[in-house]
Amino acid sequence: MIQRHDANHQGRDFFVGDVHGQLALLQTELEAVGFDRKRDRLFSVGDLIDRGSESLACLSLALEPWCHAVCGNHEMLAFDALLGENRGSPQAHDAWMINGGTWAMTAAHGEVRAMLQRALPHLPYAREVMVEGRRVGIVHAEPPADWRDVMPPSQALLWGRTRIMKGDETPVKGIDAVVVGHTIVQRPMRLGNVHYIDTGAFNTGKLTLIEARDLLREDASC
Repeated sequence: MIQRHDANHQGRDFFVGDVHGQLALLQTELEAVGFDRKRDRLFSVGDLIDRGSESLACLSLALEPWCHAVCGNHEMLAFDALLGENRGSPQAHDAWMINGGTWAMTAAHGEVRAMLQRALPHLPYAREVMVEGRRVGIVHAEPPADWRDVMPPSQALLWGRTRIMKGDETPVKGIDAVVVGHTIVQRPMRLGNVHYIDTGAFNTGKLTLIEARDLLREDASC
């Protein structure tokens, strides 16, 4: 499942790293850049939820017309525990709790499940957006070597770290740039044409928000 977005001729586009339930921090960053919810668009690399107490509210962002997120591994952990084939199993529940799902213990179980059901159709595995005539892909963790292979989805889209662990600078074919999260970096970094923007907001208090045009200008200057 991939969703494509035409260029935004009315406002600006921004990419944001893993939010992980830090709604107040996200709102602060959006206010700092004068984000206009009627004209601007926010593209999230996934992991809206877990590890932060405002996870339910962050999950609801997927329903906002100005917010376009992809599915992260934490949304998938919640799906497995609450809605998937193994829903209700101790294994699926424990895997979610161990990885930051304990916020759901203080919320109404039915409310969390209902919000997840509403949000998931708005969380594709991949997105593609046109920015100044260039195609930018978005997945949560790791893109394939060729963007044309992004579908059907693989586990690497949600969990992969091979490229960053190897320091692989081989550009992804068939796309101008790709933006990912999942792996925490001290500051946004680039390997080939893949940009890593998860700066560990739940732990560091640093949430990366970058305008799409600035990200592409960084590519052009290298």
